[in-house]
Amino acid sequence: MHLHRLPALFMTLGTLLAPALPAAEPARPADPANVWDLTLLYKDPAAWQAAKARVGTEIPKIKNYQGRLGESAATLREALDFIYGLRKEFGRLATYASLSRDENTRDSTALERTQELGLLGTEFSRASSFFNPELLAVGEVKVRGFLEAEPGLAQYRFPVLEILRAAPHTLGAEAEGVLSAASLITGSPSSFYGILANADMPWPTIKLSDGSEAHLDQSGYSKWRAVPNRADRQAVFEAFWAKFHDYERTFGAALFAQVKSDWFRATTRKYPSALAAALDDDGIPEAVYRTLVAETNANLPTLHRYFKLRGRMLGIADLRYWDIYPPIVKLDKTFPLAAGKSLVIAAEQPLGADYVAQFTASLNARYTHVYPQPAKQSGAYMNPGAYDVHPYVLMNYNDDYESVSTMAHEWGHGMHSLLTNHSQPFPTADYSIFVAEIASTLNEALLLDHMLKVAPNDEERLYYLGSALEGLRATFFRQAMFAEFELAIHEQVEKGGSLSGPQLTKIYGDLLRRYHGHDQGVLKIDEMVTREWAYIPHFYRNFYVYQYATSIAASQAFAERILKGEPGAVDTYLGMLKAGGSDHPYDLVKRAGVDLATPVPYRALASRMNGIMDQIEAILAKQKK
Repeated sequence: MHLHRLPALFMTLGTLLAPALPAAEPARPADPANVWDLTLLYKDPAAWQAAKARVGTEIPKIKNYQGRLGESAATLREALDFIYGLRKEFGRLATYASLSRDENTRDSTALERTQELGLLGTEFSRASSFFNPELLAVGEVKVRGFLEAEPGLAQYRFPVLEILRAAPHTLGAEAEGVLSAASLITGSPSSFYGILANADMPWPTIKLSDGSEAHLDQSGYSKWRAVPNRADRQAVFEAFWAKFHDYERTFGAALFAQVKSDWFRATTRKYPSALAAALDDDGIPEAVYRTLVAETNANLPTLHRYFKLRGRMLGIADLRYWDIYPPIVKLDKTFPLAAGKSLVIAAEQPLGADYVAQFTASLNARYTHVYPQPAKQSGAYMNPGAYDVHPYVLMNYNDDYESVSTMAHEWGHGMHSLLTNHSQPFPTADYSIFVAEIASTLNEALLLDHMLKVAPNDEERLYYLGSALEGLRATFFRQAMFAEFELAIHEQVEKGGSLSGPQLTKIYGDLLRRYHGHDQGVLKIDEMVTREWAYIPHFYRNFYVYQYATSIAASQAFAERILKGEPGAVDTYLGMLKAGGSDHPYDLVKRAGVDLATPVPYRALASRMNGIMDQIEAILAKQKK
């Protein structure tokens, strides 16, 4: 998962305030080399508090520019320098607060820092809420004249033009202030979901066939749903999803409130739909979203082919939802950290010596919190918020291949941030998730290519091919299904309809059955798993998940060109990353050669999946002889 700063700096606060999930794995010795060094951000918590106090003192001074933006180009530059200077320091504050909390979620002082910063962020947003309406009142002709007359405004050109582009959806200063303050309320459904799903749900504990006990909270479900014994997997599913059945109405009320919130924001800003409002933040054509959904449905036979192959390799004729998660091939091999680093570095060689040198230096410096420890945030992410310092990565490395792949993924994000921070001034360094996930999944594609080359036997190659195939399923088809669900529930509300828990279950269940070939006998969807919508936190992020699917489609196209050694492929790709947020993300990707509003990249991804399955079937046929 990638933490990003767009479309506004304060998006970071959503992550800061989200309830954390403690890691379930045992602690490792705390070797300082494997723990990030937060003193590079602030010497100690007292220094952080002092910096926060300074920012708090400076925020009211933003009002000194209210009513003055049209005075001169010099005044506009001064105002932008002041506001963006505060934003940069705020990003550094947010990074420290977030990382210090996530390394120990039981640290109440660290939690208090995030809460303090959340309140300060709201004050920041309110204090600067006059800016956009006032700049629009100055008038486009005059503002463009300022941009031409003052060289110091060059770094602000794209952000200022974006304000002008948003004129039809920008309200007056007073209304903008009210909307900024309303963010304290409109974020409530997500907070409610997080507390219920991660803290207050009475999770079950079951006994498995070997006598061990499995506590099925969210992290426990992720672990135990892939156990080898099929009866155990079914028991895990039955116990876990029964709890979501018990709270179906409550989760339904929370998600309905979120969708209404999205619709409120869209209508208040005079958008025809919540989808249009969400996409317009980054200037994404609606054709991207709708083409993704249409092409995913058109290529469902590829997904169904994968499920049939999975069933064949697992020896299961009546495939069910609990048969998706166990690996189709086991790999009895460990990847200690040093070996994992070496593999990832070797895999990145096609991106050039400069990229590899920066990549290697980042991996070996103290910017990664590597191993699980008690009360540490689970999962993995990259945080790029400290523009003047360095991206940081959280992992929970377990000496397995998935950990190696996660390292490649998260440091793909990290390298994206390094490249854009070195190439762009702060105002245009923020990049969209629309491009961000291309950088991470391309690194995974390069890792797969390398692992297939160094694998000593077909059995190991089968494992890597199977892992890649499952990654494409989960990142493309599953996320596209989520995107279709989001579109359906928002359109239901926009037509004046309601959304109860059972209604959400019906909509999601119909999608599950279509995507998984239920009616064709490919994979049977049991009623209990149709409440999976209540488990997905991304539905509280307003048309967010589709970008995982578009990004992996684009990254496969870029990876193919790079691995083929096409002239200019590396420079074009890295140039896209270095562009940061200096243009609309769709345009950046299109100029680099991939148009995500057309069917081409999605069909190419399906072709890649079929190619991987061809390789797997060839190995299986060879093993039969």
